[in-house]
Amino acid sequence: MKLLFTANRFPYPPYRGDKLKIYHLAKRLAKRHELHLVTFLQDKKDLRYLPELQQIFTEIHLVPLPRMASYCNSLMALFRREPFQVRYFSSAAMQKQIETLQAQHRYDAVHVQHLRMAQYWAGIKEVPRILDLPDAYSLYWKRRVAAKKGIMKWFTQTEQQRVFAYEQVLEDYDLSLVCSREDQAYLREERGISNVQLLPNGVDLATFSQQAHDYTHAKHILFTGNMDYAPNVDAVGYFVRDIFPLIREQVPGVRFIIAGQRPVKKVLELAGPDIEVTGFVKDLSAMYRKASIVVAPLRFGAGTQNKVLEAMAMGVPVVSRNIGFNGLDISSGEGVILALETEVFAGACIRLLGSEQLRRDTGEQGRAVIRSRFDWDVVAATLEGYFRQVQRH
Repeated sequence: MKLLFTANRFPYPPYRGDKLKIYHLAKRLAKRHELHLVTFLQDKKDLRYLPELQQIFTEIHLVPLPRMASYCNSLMALFRREPFQVRYFSSAAMQKQIETLQAQHRYDAVHVQHLRMAQYWAGIKEVPRILDLPDAYSLYWKRRVAAKKGIMKWFTQTEQQRVFAYEQVLEDYDLSLVCSREDQAYLREERGISNVQLLPNGVDLATFSQQAHDYTHAKHILFTGNMDYAPNVDAVGYFVRDIFPLIREQVPGVRFIIAGQRPVKKVLELAGPDIEVTGFVKDLSAMYRKASIVVAPLRFGAGTQNKVLEAMAMGVPVVSRNIGFNGLDISSGEGVILALETEVFAGACIRLLGSEQLRRDTGEQGRAVIRSRFDWDVVAATLEGYFRQVQRH
């Protein structure tokens, strides 16, 4: 097949989020298909990574989108109805580039990444199109409203209402994909959008290897993620303020490590004698190897969490709230222990830190789940099946 990927961000380096997913899916599909890429270029420094992407994509088309233009787009959204994030990625040049590519090539199918990019292919019916979403975006914003106050609550409510209305664009696509059954059920049952299937997030098992984890150490609690991402910022603040003191009372010498790029001031201020904020970490697998447990105390968000999948792949036991757990379609204890309340969350961490056997049993169950369902090879094969499905329609 000849496939076009339409991405909202330059998909390299593949450390987190949008970039990671596109890179790993395309890397595997390129072995059997001809892939083209069209994406925005917001930072000219990314051009140094072109050779990496040229190993995957036969053609790469970059559309400049200066950040100042995006900020102006967002400002103009005050006078329009589209979500601010959709307006942020609005570009006449991108629309023109897509029309040019459509005229030049006979694509078997098009992969459109994120609700932000849905604006470019929604009205083009001549080619099969798949809209790939990280989560049910209106569900994410609905949960975020509850965590905000003051002027930020007003903005969050406004964006949630706009996303809620705009999300109907999913029905303009041949197929829409989300990464968890929770998101799929929400879109089908609460939104009445029927053309939604599952494409889980994955893990690169070449990076997050299957070597045996060392379960003898019991003093390191790890949290990973982009530390300018609102759900992560809220999660570590909540953990340090409400949960970690309860653990410290029962586990002397315990340390909490916050590992992730672009930590904002709120996160940096959490650092202390037993709390480390690392900033960017090139090799996260090394951090997981040192971890006794991983925590995911996210109070809002949607979809599945890479931090949870990566820890499971490394055999590290995880304690999680429902965000980061519900999307996995597993039972509590299969790599991840579900804990919804503050005291329950702390208690689960204390039990794991106090028992090498419990850490081993939980971690090894998680490793088995990842091998069978969340390896990027398995996920890419699922996406390949969806491409063939939309071609037949």
